[in-house]
Amino acid sequence: MSEQAPETVREKTITWDDPMATAAQGLELGGLAFLRAMMDGTVPPPPIARLMGFGLGAVAEGEVTFVGVPDESVYNPIGMVHGGYVCTMLDSALGCAVHTTLPPGVGYTSIEIKVSYLRPVTAASGELRVRGRVTKPGRRVAFADGEVLDAAGKVLATAQSSFLVLGPQG
Repeated sequence: MSEQAPETVREKTITWDDPMATAAQGLELGGLAFLRAMMDGTVPPPPIARLMGFGLGAVAEGEVTFVGVPDESVYNPIGMVHGGYVCTMLDSALGCAVHTTLPPGVGYTSIEIKVSYLRPVTAASGELRVRGRVTKPGRRVAFADGEVLDAAGKVLATAQSSFLVLGPQG
């Protein structure tokens, strides 16, 4: 691997709060209250949000919007935003939409996600708005779908996902 010239090297510093302390706070609150507390800054965001530069834009029962502006630190080798960045934002929005329907002490985890990429994403896409909404809540499995819009309102990607609902933590 060859070294790059110093003028081509970029740097990004990330800080985050203890994710287990955030999770512990989440056990005391229902999903909707927990995400609202995260949105108003009472509860810190998870490390993934800080690492990838996105956060909550709106929270309602059964619906969540994340916003983020991709930069070149999430580019793939061909000069576009990596699909994993888009998928991570979708997984977060869809999962958090499900979370808004859950009582205190109940969690969830992704079972599967299907993403359809419709347009390329670059830093020029501007702020991305990723909306997730519950299509079917459930006691054991919940379903959600969503989409990614660029700053001009064009749909860049869509997703459908299912989530395993995890019982109260002991």
